[in-house]
Amino acid sequence: MKKILFLLFCGLTNWAIAQQKFYQLGDFKLENGQVIKDCKIGYRTFGKLNANKSNAVLVPTWFTGNSQQKSFVAAPNSFVDSTKYFVVIVDALGNGVSSSPSNSLSQKNQLFPVFSIRDMVEASYKLSAEHLKLAHLYAVTGISMGGMQSFQWLVSHPDYMDKVIPIIGSPQQSSYDKLFWNLQLNIIERGNYSQEAMASVNALHQIHLWTPSYRAQNTSSNTYKELIEKVEKEASTLNAYDWASQLRAMLQQDIYQGKAPQEIATLVKAKVMILVAPEDQMVNPLAAIQLSKILKCPLVLLEGNCGHMATSCQSEQMVAHIKGFLDK
Repeated sequence: MKKILFLLFCGLTNWAIAQQKFYQLGDFKLENGQVIKDCKIGYRTFGKLNANKSNAVLVPTWFTGNSQQKSFVAAPNSFVDSTKYFVVIVDALGNGVSSSPSNSLSQKNQLFPVFSIRDMVEASYKLSAEHLKLAHLYAVTGISMGGMQSFQWLVSHPDYMDKVIPIIGSPQQSSYDKLFWNLQLNIIERGNYSQEAMASVNALHQIHLWTPSYRAQNTSSNTYKELIEKVEKEASTLNAYDWASQLRAMLQQDIYQGKAPQEIATLVKAKVMILVAPEDQMVNPLAAIQLSKILKCPLVLLEGNCGHMATSCQSEQMVAHIKGFLDK
């Protein structure tokens, strides 16, 4: 990802400065029956629709990320080349851009409804189908929580896209994942959503982005002080209520909903390629690997000791596989 981000900042063409846009959904009913009042969805678009509107690719954002940060995927040298595709990067609910605890006028902070990954997908579908008037998508692809949303698209709207490419995401949270996400949520709740709590949460989160061996090899004991200072400074910019809202969404994420994976596989219509990092400490890859075997779809292993950040360390491999799958 470092190389891709380098391209982003060094090649500030039109794809890198797309305007932040919003779609007003009104009162948006969630799957649990609660309602997000005056719901809005943020998004950015890159490239142009072709004549028959068959080149649209939707990209959901990762955990706490936004569409500006994700803009690099639309670079000509990246995996969703906006010179070929009409790229729609969608801000997920709870990210501080789309409707979130931090920016809601009538449901501020703890009053904000509990939403799910399914709700994120449904809001994105409404943006795509109702607002952008896209009758069909060519593909959906996302990283991390964006990968979780990509898996959900397979079953929420199976006929709506031709291809789905989940990247280091999971179709179902493992006990390991739930332990990790719940630990973060407990720290926030027991710390009364304070900045002190977020400093601990961010440190815990940063630890799990990389493998222990990567961190030990790349951060000497002498520079540990600078690392922890950087982590705590970053924590001061994070909103605890937004962070917790997306944690709750991931905690309940499960595309199967009590059904066997084989049963779900019969619903899948799109062509699928799944990318995982075997050493991922953030999102356990086993459920994604299992589903790839059931779907008999291509599985790309981003090997190495970078863990969840394999998308950075193995960026060239990732881009080559995704471009190859999208372009054929």
